[in-house]
Amino acid sequence: MKKIIKIMASIVAVTLLFTSCATNPLTGRRTMAFVNNSELFPMAFAMYEEFIAENTVVTNTPDAVMITRVGNRLADAALRWLTIEGYAHYLDEYRWDFTLVLDDTINAWVLPGGKVVFYTGILPVTQTEAGVAVVMGHEIAHALLNHGQQRMSAGILQQIGALGVSITTAILVPELHDAALTAFGVSSTLFGTLPFSRRNELEADEYGTILMAIAGYDPSEAVAFWERMTALSSGGSVPQFLSTHPSSASRIRNLHRLIPVAKHKAAEFGVYF
Repeated sequence: MKKIIKIMASIVAVTLLFTSCATNPLTGRRTMAFVNNSELFPMAFAMYEEFIAENTVVTNTPDAVMITRVGNRLADAALRWLTIEGYAHYLDEYRWDFTLVLDDTINAWVLPGGKVVFYTGILPVTQTEAGVAVVMGHEIAHALLNHGQQRMSAGILQQIGALGVSITTAILVPELHDAALTAFGVSSTLFGTLPFSRRNELEADEYGTILMAIAGYDPSEAVAFWERMTALSSGGSVPQFLSTHPSSASRIRNLHRLIPVAKHKAAEFGVYF
């Protein structure tokens, strides 16, 4: 037993040694930051360049120009917001790129540090520039809120937990080792990773909606966009508790609450709806 305690104490010590937190200037909350942005951003930029080299980038079309225009407007809004909050230099290490890629997938994504990619497949759903701003605001919010950093940190924490379970069961009950690891994997995903990811998505909805409003786009368009997304799913979506994303219905309910908040915040910047 003493041996087990020593091993577990070592694991905890290593965890504490490498655990760090960062305070986000927009939320004011401290979040896990096992990897510094100074390390994470260059990795993300390299991944982005590799992706761009392997895919068909759309340039010099009205849609491509619109993606860049909306992205720049929202990035400018983010800078103005952070400057007013007293964090003018928060974005110094960010390198914004807003890229349209030829792909029928209905998706858009962002890498840490500001590399945003839209697939052409999502444009029939966004429909308008304001619709693009809904998705763009969401993706930029992910970057501003350091959700990539948090997901990586959560993954490291899950690995540490799995190591602890593996060592403990191997010593105490080796016959249950594999079953215990499986149980830990399932439970940590259902009750840890997935809810954590869904919270990040709702948080990106919240701050993305505020961001698009500051940039001059009507935040009410967010509801219209998600209603179109709901119509596309045709009731075939994965149950929310098994998904990394909230259900469209949950998002729509949440957005109805957020729209007045976003409009109120935009008014502080002289933008009215």
